[in-house]
Amino acid sequence: MQRPSIKEIDAILSETPMERLQITCMYYKQDEREGVKKVVEKHEKRLLLFRKELERMDTMMIYERKYAEYNVIAGIDEAGRGPLAGPVVAAAVILPKNRPILYLNDSKQLSAKKREELYDVIMKEAVSVGVGMAGEQKIDEINILQATYEAMREAVSKLDPQPDITLNDAVTIPDLTMRQVPIIQGDAKSASIAAASIIAKVTRDRLMIEYDRQYPEYGFASHKGYGSQSHMEAIKKYGPCPIHRKTFIQGILNHESP
Repeated sequence: MQRPSIKEIDAILSETPMERLQITCMYYKQDEREGVKKVVEKHEKRLLLFRKELERMDTMMIYERKYAEYNVIAGIDEAGRGPLAGPVVAAAVILPKNRPILYLNDSKQLSAKKREELYDVIMKEAVSVGVGMAGEQKIDEINILQATYEAMREAVSKLDPQPDITLNDAVTIPDLTMRQVPIIQGDAKSASIAAASIIAKVTRDRLMIEYDRQYPEYGFASHKGYGSQSHMEAIKKYGPCPIHRKTFIQGILNHESP
């Protein structure tokens, strides 16, 4: 019987479920071909990284385990408190209890490509996802902190089922009836908050890319409304556009170039 080629073995190992990969690697280790040995080593390294990720995600579930007596746990986070333009976006996510989503992390620690990939996974596998927004006019009217709270309340209101407890990134949200647990740097410590941070960040980034098409002179697609040098120079040159936060750019507009 003809032995499978190195390419075929690589394909077999690539398609083998992680729970069976170690046994399959051990089987092909008996093959004396150098090419096969290298392929097996590659997949053993992949398995090691996978196990390390499982360990990391286990630590990311510490708060979810701590409050496991609550039936429905939601993580809450926001994106866009600091920019000069565009809305603040909040997300609330209820993750499945017994099916962890790997690679969740603080959205700022992930590449844009990884955030997009995880966004799709979260939207598919989460029990429920809610998104809320407060636009630039609301931010100017009631200030960024109160606008953030408003967006967070809206996000929670869209969850089905409603949570019994929320894990929040650092804040306690006024006027929510369920128990809240504020966690400093929660997006790096709780899987639920990390998932919310990814949903909020991707939602807002996509919106700012759309705004870039409407107002191309400001470069929103690149800086997403934050106060980069190029963005501030564009504000000085063209003045504000409808999505700029007036209370955030007064100093820029009043600045006189030497």
